[in-house]
Amino acid sequence: MNDLLSSAPETYDAASIEVLEGLEPVRKRPGMYIGGTDERALHHLVAEVLDNSMDEAVAGHANRIEVEFHADHSVTIRDNGRGIPIDPHPKFPEKSALEVILCTLHAGGKFSGKAYQTSGGLHGVGASVVNALSDHMRVEVARNRELHAQEFSRGIPQGPVARVGPAPNRRGTSVTFHPDPEIFGTLKLRPARLLRMAKSKAYLFSGVEIRWKSEVADGDTPLEATFHFPGGLADYLGEQLSGAVTYADRPFAGRVEFQEKFGQPGAVEWAINWTPARDGFVQSYCNTVPTPEGGTHEAGFWSAVLRGIRAYGELAGNKKAAQITREDMAAGGCALVSCFIREPEFVGQTKDRLATQEAARMVEGAVRDHFDNWLAADTKAAGAILDFLVLRAEERLKRRAEKETSRKSATKKLRLPGKLVDCTATNRIGTELFIVEGDSAGGSAKMARDRKTQALLPLRGKILNVIGAASSKLGQNAEINDLCQALGVGLGSKFRLDDLRYDRIIIMTDADVDGAHIAALLMTFFFTQMRPMIDAGHLYLACPPLFRLTQGPKRAYALDEAEKARLIAEGFGGKGKIDVSRFKGLGEMDAKDLKETTMDPASRRLIRVSVDDDLPGETGDLVERLMGKKPELRFQYISENARFVEELDV
Repeated sequence: MNDLLSSAPETYDAASIEVLEGLEPVRKRPGMYIGGTDERALHHLVAEVLDNSMDEAVAGHANRIEVEFHADHSVTIRDNGRGIPIDPHPKFPEKSALEVILCTLHAGGKFSGKAYQTSGGLHGVGASVVNALSDHMRVEVARNRELHAQEFSRGIPQGPVARVGPAPNRRGTSVTFHPDPEIFGTLKLRPARLLRMAKSKAYLFSGVEIRWKSEVADGDTPLEATFHFPGGLADYLGEQLSGAVTYADRPFAGRVEFQEKFGQPGAVEWAINWTPARDGFVQSYCNTVPTPEGGTHEAGFWSAVLRGIRAYGELAGNKKAAQITREDMAAGGCALVSCFIREPEFVGQTKDRLATQEAARMVEGAVRDHFDNWLAADTKAAGAILDFLVLRAEERLKRRAEKETSRKSATKKLRLPGKLVDCTATNRIGTELFIVEGDSAGGSAKMARDRKTQALLPLRGKILNVIGAASSKLGQNAEINDLCQALGVGLGSKFRLDDLRYDRIIIMTDADVDGAHIAALLMTFFFTQMRPMIDAGHLYLACPPLFRLTQGPKRAYALDEAEKARLIAEGFGGKGKIDVSRFKGLGEMDAKDLKETTMDPASRRLIRVSVDDDLPGETGDLVERLMGKKPELRFQYISENARFVEELDV
């Protein structure tokens, strides 16, 4: 003990500040650039390289792209575009432009808009991130009838650009890379997923032909295929709805160049039809990049269609058309929306959501007139769609009326003073239920919440692990009963999405090991017992910060050590001492901090819990391995993945 007390304390001085150079930040924190190190992130590497070739095609410089999957699980993507420049870079004359692009973050040809009017790459990090996270990459460039090549390993050039020889009949860029097992472990690229990616890109731009080749047999995935779709999204929607009964014989589909209407480069293409045979869906894209969380272009499209159908209903003398909402439109509406705009703003590097405000106005303005004309030209289809949507609206209003009654009675039935703190809103739309751990966190959250729309349910202790638990045990568990009563739903086969009393269910736990365990138990419960709630996008995780940084009157919050270090390195608010406070839990955060960082929709960060459509079976297997009753499976998973853990909270 005396030795411990007399040992020198850790010093914190200038030498303690770590500066990551080149592509080191990518390897240190890959999640900041590709969203993690899981299978989705692994395949995102291919998307980054493919997007570069697609940008060449959309810009009119390429009409053919080849995607080749090799036996060693590497991928080659080849186009017949202009080829990456290989001459010395003006700012770094000792390096080629190729090396600068592949070895420097925020280097590319898409910032000024001179080389590309619209592009999927914006931040200049795509190709360099793929390079950093590959144990081997080879880039070949055919320009001016000559072939040049350069090789890299984990972001480091293995030599300068070398002239390979003459290439009189070849032009464009070829990128071959192998994801680094140090980053992704035993995960492997899957041919079926790559094939779907290549095919969807071909649908998104009718002017490109994409050729697929695989050296690995994978079920029904063809070893060779060629994709070229002159009909664009209309062809795509036709395949998606193949065999389904639709209200219109031909979908509402089209393409409008923004230059003609708004004087700006870009375009929007769309296709939509309604069907009683399946649930509706919307898939949106910006500059050929999927935006699974939607965004402004999607909002503009739905606004145009909603206003159009309401106006048509008014002309047809159907007063109930005014009750139709976007929720009703999307119920049986199967829609594809793809826009091309200059300098789009995305939320995050993985570009899951478009944030460009101008996109909403341009897309709505481009689509609205065409939709009006389409409805007027096919009155039979327009009438059938209108009747279907009015019926959906009436059903929704009926459910709302029943829900208002059930909300009032449910609160009385619950009799949970000190537990459920309900909101005052009388219908589900816009309401949120925060599931918090313990009464201490609930106290701060109660003061920080919006009483009208935000409800709280504190849990005492950890919820039952439902994997392998008997149904009788579930029914006897107090925490599960409280949760079901608060949500207004039953378990398993008795779950009805329409009975859900809140629009969003938000798991809000401490940013530590115990909090993560409680969140995992809750997600396991919802995944096994209330899966439709996840599929419909109602389940979220709150992202409380670990640190608060103050510098005079200014304050900022950091989710983790990496973000804290970045804020400090950037100087935070200016000059002066930066005080750093670490939150030990939500219960220690005052109401102002909790509201600003975790509960206020204007400033908080949320993660929507979803199940990858491509991997539903694998998600279930993973839940069983991690949360099931067989410790040997859990031990195996930990053994396989422990070496990828960068930090432990113990």
